[in-house]
Amino acid sequence: MKIKILIFSIFLTQQINAQSYQKIHRKAILVDSHNDILMKAVDIGLVFDKDLKGKAHTDLARWKQGGLDVQLFSVYCDGDVKNPYAYANREMDSLDAIVARNPDKMVKVANYAELLKAVKQHKIAAMFGVEGGHMIADDLDKLDAIYKRGARYLTLTHNIAPSWATSAADETSQSKMPHKGLTDFGRKVVQRMNQLGMLIDVSHAGDQTFWDVIKLTTKPIIASHSSVYSLVPHRRNLKDEQIKAIAKNGGVIQVNFNPGFIDNSFGTKENAFLKKNASEYDSLLKSGMAEFYAMDSLYKKFAAETSTMRPPLSMLINHIEYIIKLVGVDYVGLGSDFDGINLTPQQLDDVTTYPLITKALVEKGYSKQDINKILGGNFLRVLKANEAN
Repeated sequence: MKIKILIFSIFLTQQINAQSYQKIHRKAILVDSHNDILMKAVDIGLVFDKDLKGKAHTDLARWKQGGLDVQLFSVYCDGDVKNPYAYANREMDSLDAIVARNPDKMVKVANYAELLKAVKQHKIAAMFGVEGGHMIADDLDKLDAIYKRGARYLTLTHNIAPSWATSAADETSQSKMPHKGLTDFGRKVVQRMNQLGMLIDVSHAGDQTFWDVIKLTTKPIIASHSSVYSLVPHRRNLKDEQIKAIAKNGGVIQVNFNPGFIDNSFGTKENAFLKKNASEYDSLLKSGMAEFYAMDSLYKKFAAETSTMRPPLSMLINHIEYIIKLVGVDYVGLGSDFDGINLTPQQLDDVTTYPLITKALVEKGYSKQDINKILGGNFLRVLKANEAN
C-alpha cells in the first residue's frame, strides 16, 4: 500500500510540474535573438509559411507550437558575396513577403511598444538582426537604411570581418593585421548605432573589438548568439571578464545552441566524422555546394551516427547557469542559431521544443520571475534601454 501511495505521489508531482512549466512558458514573452531561416530562404528557396519539417528547424506553424513571441531574423551572407548590401535587402524582402501574406500571424515591429502590442494580439513580432558589418559596405547611410527596414541589431563582425573591426577569427588566426579592434570608421558605426537606438552585437567580435565597444558605447549591448568560454574554450564564446563587462554595461548574453559552443568534446567528434566521410564531403564541395549545406547533407544522410554526437540539453542549461552564477539572472537569454547550425542539442530538434528549456529551468528550481527574464525579459529590457534618448 505504501509503495502504491509513493508511486501515486511521484506521478502527481510530475503532473503538477508539467502543468507548471507549460503555464510559465505560455505566459512568458519568448524571444529568440538569432534564427537563420532567411539565409535558407534566399540560398535554397525555403518559404517558412509552409511546412518545412525535415527541411529546416523553423516554420511559422511550428513557431507557434513552441510558444515563440519575438523573432529577430538573422540577415547574413558570406564575406565574399560581391554585393552584400543588396543580398541583405533580398533577405529582408523575403521576410516582408511572408509578413504580408500572414498579417494575422506575424507583424514587423519597429520598437518595444509595437512589440508588446503584437504579443498581446498573439502575433509573432519580427525584427531583423544583420549579421556582419560587411553588409553595410563601409557606408553609414546604408546603416541608416537597414535600420529603417527593421534591423534592430548589427553584429559588428562575422568570421570574415569588415574593414573597420576585427573578428574573433581574425584575432585568433592571423599574426599580422593592418589594425586590431575598431578603426576610426568603426567607432563612428558604434556611435551612430547608439544614436539610432540600434543594438550593438558583439557575437563574433575579436577581444580587442569587444573592449573597444565596451569603452565607447553609451547603451547596453548584446551578444546575440554566444556561449561561455570557461566551459568550452571556443573563440566564439565569451570569457568571464567579457561576461562581467556586459553585465556591468547592462547588456545581455543570448546563449547559442550550437553543439560546438556548448560541448567541449563536440569538435573532436565532428572532426572524426568529417575525416571518415572526407571523400563524400569533398565531392559535395566540388559540385559547388557551399560548406554549410555540404555538412548539412552529410549530417542528414548519416543521421543515426550524427545523432550520437549531439550534446544533452543539460549542457545548454549549464551555460545559462554559469552566466547566472557569475553575474546574475538579469544578463542571459536565448539566441538559438536555429537553421544556422547543422546539429542541435538532444531534444531541441526544432522550434517546437523551446518549452523543454523552461521545463529544465523549473526542475532546477528557478522562479517564474527569473524564467521570464531568461526567456525574453532581459532582451526586452535591453531593447527598451537602447530606444531611450
